[in-house]
Amino acid sequence: MPVADAGLLPPAPVAERLAADAFAPAPSNPAGDVVRLTDIRRSFGATAALNGVSLSVRKGEILGIIGRSGAGKSTLIRCLNGLERPDSGQVLIEGRDTTRLSERELQPLRRRIGMIFQHFNLLSAKTVADNVALPLKIAGQSRRERLQRAAELLDLVGLAEKAGSYPSALSGGQKQRVGIARALAARPALLLSDEATSALDPETTRSILALLKDINRRLGLTIVLITHEMEVVRAIADRLVVIDAGRIVEEGPVWKVFAEPRSHITQSLLEASRPRLPPAIAGRLSDVPTGEAILRIDAAGEAAEAPFLAQLAAAVPGGFRLIHGGVDHIQDHPVASLFLGVAAAHASEAVAFLQARAVKVELIGHVQDDD
Repeated sequence: MPVADAGLLPPAPVAERLAADAFAPAPSNPAGDVVRLTDIRRSFGATAALNGVSLSVRKGEILGIIGRSGAGKSTLIRCLNGLERPDSGQVLIEGRDTTRLSERELQPLRRRIGMIFQHFNLLSAKTVADNVALPLKIAGQSRRERLQRAAELLDLVGLAEKAGSYPSALSGGQKQRVGIARALAARPALLLSDEATSALDPETTRSILALLKDINRRLGLTIVLITHEMEVVRAIADRLVVIDAGRIVEEGPVWKVFAEPRSHITQSLLEASRPRLPPAIAGRLSDVPTGEAILRIDAAGEAAEAPFLAQLAAAVPGGFRLIHGGVDHIQDHPVASLFLGVAAAHASEAVAFLQARAVKVELIGHVQDDD
């Protein structure tokens, strides 16, 4: 992988210098939340895009907001950056209610919010350095100050040697790195990422996510990721909010939501990233309670760390057959997702044994013995 797409920040002194000078002074905000939304509602005609959304984002947190197309994600992000006014409710950014501010009063607050876009939105006729410095030009800073800041940020994202290049000479990953540098130019307190990796290949996506994670860790920058990709949230987010039809249907630490999704919308979004029963067995499933019972097992945290499979093998006559799955780690928490086969006659015994150990068990059907 080229150095420019490696997802690494420059040596510590550069990052520390940027961290020390990362943000402009913030208004008083005793609660410590960079963002707080309370009962946000926004409709377009008879369609409710947001229907009572309340959430908070803590300083230094990476929050992932995920949902299908049309769930309300775009309207939510436009309410966050002040481009959309809710019909009712409060949008507090660093303690200030943006719904009460005039357009003129919103301008300095918008400079506290950086934006990264799916399609980069770079100006083709300007150099990389001038693209990064554009927010500072709009803010009225001198060219010397603008270019000095642009040089620091291009160093931060691994593109110092591209300052004089034009966007047409860059790869997709490099363009997004320029977009990230531009979003940081005005020293924001909040970075909004709107489907920032959707137009990138998987390898480049990983490098961009690694860069965002490093920026969050070293600079303490608060990030809100809007996406429809569970793997993006899993890679770097601390907390996850699932939105559907303008409402929050689930939220919590990423590892917990992945391990124990409650909403059917969340379960559907997670389907591609969870182990599936092999087709050869799935095609033979039956409701007839004979032969082999097929169990889906989910465990997380302490339950996943316990030797529950060894205990099950000793406790249930005939033991079990491990069909598919394994143990993964999300945010350093073990998450187990497995398919087991046990003799139908002992299925209820196996289910009760596992449930007593905080393991989630679902009997999904039976497979008859081959003749």
